[in-house]
Amino acid sequence: MDGLGRIELAFPTEHSDYPSEYCEVAVSGENFPLVTYLGLRYLRRPLLARGELRVDWDPADLSRNVWWPGKNGRALRIGVKGRTYTYAERHGKRSHTLGRPGASVSMARSSWRNPSTISGSWIGEVDALDIGVALVLEGVYTRNLSLPGAMISLPGRFLNRFNDL
Repeated sequence: MDGLGRIELAFPTEHSDYPSEYCEVAVSGENFPLVTYLGLRYLRRPLLARGELRVDWDPADLSRNVWWPGKNGRALRIGVKGRTYTYAERHGKRSHTLGRPGASVSMARSSWRNPSTISGSWIGEVDALDIGVALVLEGVYTRNLSLPGAMISLPGRFLNRFNDL
């Protein structure tokens, strides 16, 4: 895509005023909005559960159903800047797609745990906001978007809820 310039994913961000149990990732660039995701730290990444996605400091509405059947059922739904997105795992835990009506961005990591490269492709009328949101989510622990990942994360989800009591 021409004209968007350089983009940077800070994973996790170096300077943060948040307590150490939190982790933030950020995407920025000269022609990109600032996109951040903040959540509880797990394996050097923020968790989806109770996380916050922001675009130019405006909070996004996030929702998902971890027990719904199928990858689209468990997908993360995002409402931000007047757009509605769906973010779902595709073709295994290293591949995800962010979609909205008329556009989608597919991302792939070279490895699941510590990727050395992240690549992407798009279909439709994609812009800097779409790419920024898709890229920041590559720095988030998204394993529980799949059924096996949801099962693996079940003990942690239970313990997190128990700690809230």
